[in-house]
Amino acid sequence: LSHSRAFLVRAYPLQTHEMLFDAHWHAFRVFGGVPGRGIYDNMKTAVDRVGRGKQRDVNARFKAMASHYVFEPEFCNPAAGWEKGQVEKNVQDARNRLWQVTPVFTDLAELNQWLEDRCVALWAETKHRELPGTIADVWEAEKPTLMALPPAFDGFVEQSKRVSPTCLITFERNRYSVPASFANRPVSLHVYPERLVVVAEGQTVCTHDRVIERSHHKPGKVIYDWRHYLAVIQRKPGALRNGAPFTEMPEAFRHLQDHMLRKEGGDREMVDILSLVLHHDEDAILCAVELALEAGVPTKTHILNLLHRLIDRKQSNLPEVDPPEALALETAPKADVDRYDDLRQAGEKSHAS
Repeated sequence: LSHSRAFLVRAYPLQTHEMLFDAHWHAFRVFGGVPGRGIYDNMKTAVDRVGRGKQRDVNARFKAMASHYVFEPEFCNPAAGWEKGQVEKNVQDARNRLWQVTPVFTDLAELNQWLEDRCVALWAETKHRELPGTIADVWEAEKPTLMALPPAFDGFVEQSKRVSPTCLITFERNRYSVPASFANRPVSLHVYPERLVVVAEGQTVCTHDRVIERSHHKPGKVIYDWRHYLAVIQRKPGALRNGAPFTEMPEAFRHLQDHMLRKEGGDREMVDILSLVLHHDEDAILCAVELALEAGVPTKTHILNLLHRLIDRKQSNLPEVDPPEALALETAPKADVDRYDDLRQAGEKSHAS
């Protein structure tokens, strides 16, 4: 922020539109509002073409983001870094302030949370160069002048894709699975910083975690969701045996598959069990499968029985009953199924049932 000098630093693996939109949202969130004006250089993610003077062909998606947050973007003249000197100097200062002692991070989200906490802490530690007090003090006075924070801009980048016959789409050298019903059909891919959303016919078809691989020497990855291929194995149960997507199934399903495929008709029974996820909660099905494996009865009938018990289970809060001794059973009934044979052989009379 130009007045208070409050700043935020974030890390991203790429310099693309969806990363830029995400950075704006987090900046406005941390600042507690939206400024009325933004000063930018002529970066390609914001400007399609630089014209004479202040003429710019602003990127359509960048313009949509600015309209959403209702701020006015202004672009510096080429090679005129002094027009946004606070920003240029802030980059150098941030490196010296933040990277003195850097811990080890497990992922990018943990790094960005640490950066955000460090930036906010530095506001309170850093004196403002022109006004009395720290950056945090001046920011508190500036915060009421910011515009109210609206909902986050849906900052995706859209691409048109055609699903392959093997139910895959390609993005950044990686391939992602799509439900089999969309094979050989066009879909829309919404690209976010951390995920990919496939949309078709106005509905979200599926979502994948985005895989970003910077090395061009490694082969691309194939990211399967085995649920996308259930329609295929319902028609061709044999595809379950060597199908690559089904190596990604949960451990319990794979153990059950080892048992099922050893017997005749096991392919079809395994497909029927996997297809239950289309109609029931997957965690409940996994629980039923685990119970069947523990009991040593990994059959379709037993798993269905266990699943219905889990789904239909009712909580009972009835009080415990302590019967008097007078009602205690003195002679336990004898289990004798031969009595039914005696009834069957006792004449040809018809009895009401």
